Amino acid sequence: MGAILQAMANRAVVPVPFAAPDIGPTEIQAVVEVLESGWLTTGARTKEFERAFARAVGAEHAVAVNSCTAALHLALECIGLHPGDEVIVPTYTFAASAEVVHYFGARPVLVDARRDDLNIDPAAVERALTPRTRAIIGVDVAGQPCDWDRLRHIATQAGLILIDDAAHALPSSLHGLPIGRWADLTAFSFYATKPLTTAEGGMLVTNTPAWAERAQLMALHGISHDAWKRYTAEGSWYYEIHAPGFKYNMTDLAAALGLAQLQRLQAMTDRRAAIAAAYNAAFADLAEVETPTLLADRSTSWHLYILRLHLDQLTIDRGAFVQALKDQEVATSVHFIPLHVHPFYRETYGFAPADFPVAWSEYQRAISLPIYSRMTDEQIRAVIDAVRRIVQANRR
Repeated sequence: MGAILQAMANRAVVPVPFAAPDIGPTEIQAVVEVLESGWLTTGARTKEFERAFARAVGAEHAVAVNSCTAALHLALECIGLHPGDEVIVPTYTFAASAEVVHYFGARPVLVDARRDDLNIDPAAVERALTPRTRAIIGVDVAGQPCDWDRLRHIATQAGLILIDDAAHALPSSLHGLPIGRWADLTAFSFYATKPLTTAEGGMLVTNTPAWAERAQLMALHGISHDAWKRYTAEGSWYYEIHAPGFKYNMTDLAAALGLAQLQRLQAMTDRRAAIAAAYNAAFADLAEVETPTLLADRSTSWHLYILRLHLDQLTIDRGAFVQALKDQEVATSVHFIPLHVHPFYRETYGFAPADFPVAWSEYQRAISLPIYSRMTDEQIRAVIDAVRRIVQANRR
């Protein structure tokens, strides 16, 4: 951390993209080997990735798919969600967490966030329970785990299924146990900006054999087990369709990337943690901003670094702050625009912004700064300098 903070006092403007994948010779060689093998789609590499990933997160079963959205969809299909059922979902999340509920003609029941970690509020979950509730979806925002202890207690008492949208949370842990072991079904993302990437991809993990078998079936058109083998020497031309499934399978090209990234995951996570520590130290004396609160009983992947502005102490709003960073060639994003203020949810359910006051207020002051393992010390310093200059120039 000290080396990062001391790097390059005199420098020209350094462009800093919001995110960039950490791809090196190991990943390139792994992909080349698959290309040279002549087998590109689902095959032996995908199955190897499933086994390795299950071991990494302490799960019994893993099903590789082409997105975290696919994994969430399969999770709800596995539990037999029906039209008219309800699933509790945080409003402070990305589109996928709730849209998969709509796929079944079911209703996502939105609830508010906690202010400290921006995760789903268990107290709000309890208030939202009805006889139609079938499941709770928690989202580990920025990589920090939800309060899975309380969510498990609520789910057990009410006889509900617990699903973790862990798109941000590889590798994160609660009480020393990795995300992947807390919910009944957990969905991970390997999108290009994630701590581990396969370009596009995801994984569904569970300890329930029947759900894993169902997910494998439905991920490839509902065709009988190991349907991909029908194009190999050990396969057969004959197949049976057991259910109207989906086209969610992962390719061996993607799995090769995933296997290589999995070997480097801890080193990449350590680098993200060092960047977060540098940011925290650099902004500690700025009363105008609030750095992320990492609760003591958990670890985070640091997928995101969400800086929150104290707007009452600044002469500019969040939009102007983002533009000022852009003017200094520092790209940012905002996580998340709460679901209840998007046109579909607003018009379908009649929501107003203040219906979920914590999510609404925190969204308005949140900025996600660049954080990724291939960031250079010079880029980290550029982000720090830009934030400090903007704050100092716009103090009340």
